[in-house]
Amino acid sequence: MAYLTLSKNKLKQNFLFLKNLFEEKEISWGVVSKIFCGNRLFLTELINLGVKEIHDSRISNLAMIKMINPEIQTVYIKPVSRRNVGKMVQFADVSLNSELKTIEWISEEAVLQNKKHKIIIMVETGDLREGVMGDQLLDFYARVFELPNIEIIGLGTNLNCLNGVMPSTDKLIQLSLYKQIIELKFNKSIPWVSAGTSVTIPLMLTHQLPAGVNHFRVGETLYFGVNLVEESIIEGMHGDVFELNVEIVEMQEKPLLPTGVLAPTPQGEVKEIDEKLMGKSSFRAIVDVGILDVDPKYLIAKDKNIEILGASSDMIIINLGQNPEGYKVGDVLSFDMKYMGALSLLNSDYVDKKIVD
Repeated sequence: MAYLTLSKNKLKQNFLFLKNLFEEKEISWGVVSKIFCGNRLFLTELINLGVKEIHDSRISNLAMIKMINPEIQTVYIKPVSRRNVGKMVQFADVSLNSELKTIEWISEEAVLQNKKHKIIIMVETGDLREGVMGDQLLDFYARVFELPNIEIIGLGTNLNCLNGVMPSTDKLIQLSLYKQIIELKFNKSIPWVSAGTSVTIPLMLTHQLPAGVNHFRVGETLYFGVNLVEESIIEGMHGDVFELNVEIVEMQEKPLLPTGVLAPTPQGEVKEIDEKLMGKSSFRAIVDVGILDVDPKYLIAKDKNIEILGASSDMIIINLGQNPEGYKVGDVLSFDMKYMGALSLLNSDYVDKKIVD
């Protein structure tokens, strides 16, 4: 059976790298755990590193975190639906919000549960996902800070996730200015400018991060050590915290080209025929994961001589060429992966999860 491993040593080294980086800059930060999809084994490993604040987009995952360690500050990082407000307030200490009506519901529920709920008001800075428009922010804040059992602890923004708009010094300075204007007008303190995600870390590494930004929400760089601007591994970090291991369940020498009338595949693809390959063959391996578990485009073979040819729901087909390594049925092939690949695999009940090191 296919299995996904998490290297505890590499995860720890990445965590300590970021912890030292943020402490040096006197920046608070929380770890985004949604990639773990609530997996208790992996969440426990994360919490054992000494993480104090965890962010997630699924309430059930936050419930699992509170079960493991109730002292962790939990942060819900997407707009909450009306029917889930009660559970969200129960399991999340903080939430990111940009809808007044939703915050009113959260306030009502926080009163019922006799809890103080903290919020970060999300501000639109150009990527056009969630966020209050800047010219409406003062009025929005004025109405929110009067709500009972609500504490505004920050202004935040999200960039790069929808339209690919990158963070910039100017955009982050603007967000810091919004904070200063609100504090002066209302004589209220807002502790955080939460403008940092993994895609913002390169600004910090190149000393371009405005001084006002003092809170980060980090997932991808922790797990993949990646500089998302240069698409390279940051020196001192690891890009292979996760590894997928799959078993060869069939291996045959077969023609490189299909025969017969071609129609669209179940995935909607129409295969192109390269007539240069006519009459040629190679060894093909079938492994025990498929599109149901992960999109093959997010997988990176450890053996650079093998090629992913395609996939169906439960199988991935691999070209081994003339099989110089002598792979056989029952052998295991290993893959690194991109963030979305790991997210899919962790969401699959058909792939085992293991800690190594």
